[in-house]
Amino acid sequence: MSTSTDGQIAAAEEQKVPKRQTPFSQAFREFIPQGWEPYDSTPPAPLASIPSATAHRDALAGAFPGERLVIPAGTLVRRNNDCDHPFRPHTTFVYYSGLGTDREPNAVLVIDTTPDAPVRDVLYFKPRAPRTDREFYADPTYGEMWVGKRESLEEMSAMTGLVCRDISELDAALAAPGPLRVIRDADPAVTARVDAARADAADPGKGLGAGEAGSKGSAADDEQLDVVSSDARFCKDAWEVEQLRDACRKSKVGFEAMIADLPTAVEKGRGERWMEGIFGLHARHLGNNVGYGSICAAGDHANTLHWVRNDGDLHPGELILIDAGIEVDSLYTADITRTFPINGTFSPAQRKVYQAVYEAQEAAAAVATVGHDHKEIHQAAIRVICEYLAEWGILPVSVDEAVSPEGGQFRRWMVHGTSHHLGLDVHDCSQARREDYSGPLRAGMVVSNEPGIYFKSTDLLVPEEFRGIGVRIEDDILITDGPCQWLSEDCPRQIDEVEAWMREIWAR
Repeated sequence: MSTSTDGQIAAAEEQKVPKRQTPFSQAFREFIPQGWEPYDSTPPAPLASIPSATAHRDALAGAFPGERLVIPAGTLVRRNNDCDHPFRPHTTFVYYSGLGTDREPNAVLVIDTTPDAPVRDVLYFKPRAPRTDREFYADPTYGEMWVGKRESLEEMSAMTGLVCRDISELDAALAAPGPLRVIRDADPAVTARVDAARADAADPGKGLGAGEAGSKGSAADDEQLDVVSSDARFCKDAWEVEQLRDACRKSKVGFEAMIADLPTAVEKGRGERWMEGIFGLHARHLGNNVGYGSICAAGDHANTLHWVRNDGDLHPGELILIDAGIEVDSLYTADITRTFPINGTFSPAQRKVYQAVYEAQEAAAAVATVGHDHKEIHQAAIRVICEYLAEWGILPVSVDEAVSPEGGQFRRWMVHGTSHHLGLDVHDCSQARREDYSGPLRAGMVVSNEPGIYFKSTDLLVPEEFRGIGVRIEDDILITDGPCQWLSEDCPRQIDEVEAWMREIWAR
């Protein structure tokens, strides 16, 4: 006779529940589907992103006629044990599907331009299961009891304007004749399925007709898809620009909240973490999340470019450099840096360094327009910085030598570039061709403008009054045929304006 424990073990193995979970009894399985209200039959409102995403798909389809383009959303990433990181869909999937926030793990968008395709654009995903299905109560990835009510095929179609099918139908789509390309880094399992479909097509034993072997593409073809889809994001349409403006507006709210809480952060200790938490609260409340790990670097920490540990104290008389941006629900993100005097007033030495950075930013903005190359933004900024370094007796060579390709000595005090593309990713279009990334600026591009000067406290080549001072000013700008537009212009930049901004917030 088996014991109750033996019976539970057998039931657990049959039901494939985790070791720490009690298996479901037959009585429970019969009881759980009963007594629920019917699902609301009102279709969800269409996403505002539909016109933009449709235009993006049209352009991509035109670039690859007669092919099938596979764009996965990506998978949940394990944080530890059975806990996952919050899901963020792959950027390419967002751009072409129009889905944002945390939609949709394990989904795949297929753009099919082959001659016999009954429909071009199809979203494959796991739709909501009926309450009679074990998935409803037992599946921690898809179950309604675990993650909330999911969309049906019809509801997802109403939201996205796409034809939607069950993810179980994806393999049949991949096996159909015609070349395949996939965004390889989005979902390893989907990439493996694409590669398997290619292998089948190339296998003479599969009975394919003459000329079909090897016709379904290669990893090199996938790389081209990655490049083209990344290039496509350079120029933003009007809807995308408004998303970025909105991200900047909301980020200003987060910056003001941090300023308001500076005295508390000083008092409580570990104030960098306090600043990070305040901004993160507003990012989650006003948008989807932070667009990247916030840098809240006080004192000498400001001279570590990617200081995301954020575990230091705040001291009156020092500066705090805060690099942070809110990612709105569409997943477009701001990227703003402000450097504040913790006590509200810049010291004379801090003013000198800050003013140099401000003037470098102004010089960069002057060439951020159609008719110039992207790389000229950096060149204009570093020349101003080198002129100040020379004036202060720090630069060991002439300004011309320092800014030349053979020089670069200034990089001891400004290691990073001045500008990068911005959009769905904080460093957007990263797979684009180098010549396109640094080449001619085009109307609709959105880029950062972020010069800085970083004088480490241990740098003996720097005058003592400057040691430990790190300043960066960063704004998001839209390239036009005329002067650039400052999307983050609501956040004050000039020294006197910054001090007045802080006083006004503290007086509220």
